[in-house]
Amino acid sequence: MVRRDDFTPDLFEVPRAPELLDASMAFRDEVAALANTVLSDAGASREIVAAEVSRLVGGEVTKHTLDSWTAASRTKHNIPFHLVPVVEAACKSHALSNWLAEKRGGRLLVGRDALTAELGKLERTRDEAGKRIKALKRVMGAHNS
Repeated sequence: MVRRDDFTPDLFEVPRAPELLDASMAFRDEVAALANTVLSDAGASREIVAAEVSRLVGGEVTKHTLDSWTAASRTKHNIPFHLVPVVEAACKSHALSNWLAEKRGGRLLVGRDALTAELGKLERTRDEAGKRIKALKRVMGAHNS
């Protein structure tokens, strides 16, 4: 009998970019809502987050600016791409980066997870090389007889 894991079905799914349909990539509202969640979950007020973003970029970013980026009604005020990592750092989050990776068919790995993935890749490469070496030695041994 095959056991089924209903708790982690996405663990072994291959990430895929969504199909490119007309008007399927109008992400402004989704990004604004996610940025709102990131700011709400930051554990600090928007004033404090704005001050930290300002400090990190060496320029002024106000609470009003953060509010504009997250307001569904402010369609012309989007979080600038170059400030996404700064806002994430100030909020101790990777949610926007993870969202972007998923939208492009990827998965974000950070810290130890990134190293674990690289280690797994190298081990697979090593194992494949070992199989090829054995196969070559078998062929070479057959020709020596």
